[in-house]
Amino acid sequence: MNYTYRTTGVCASAVSFDLTDGVVSNVAFHGGCPGNQLGIASLVQGQNVDTVIERLRGIRCGGKPTSCPDQLALALIKAKEEK
Repeated sequence: MNYTYRTTGVCASAVSFDLTDGVVSNVAFHGGCPGNQLGIASLVQGQNVDTVIERLRGIRCGGKPTSCPDQLALALIKAKEEK
């Protein structure tokens, strides 16, 4: 199933992804730093949702209380709750 999550506190305005049978795919950030976000998307492609959440949750960007990876983790948590 495809999800789109409106991010807060980061340069990207949203992140979209597919979550099928607990596997993350097709992650795309909208706005922000393309290089880092393409890297994140590539690294989580085909990974188990719980593993991705565990690895990315709580990562901070500079002095911000969140980051694009953290926002992806929050989006995945919300998607899991909606299932």
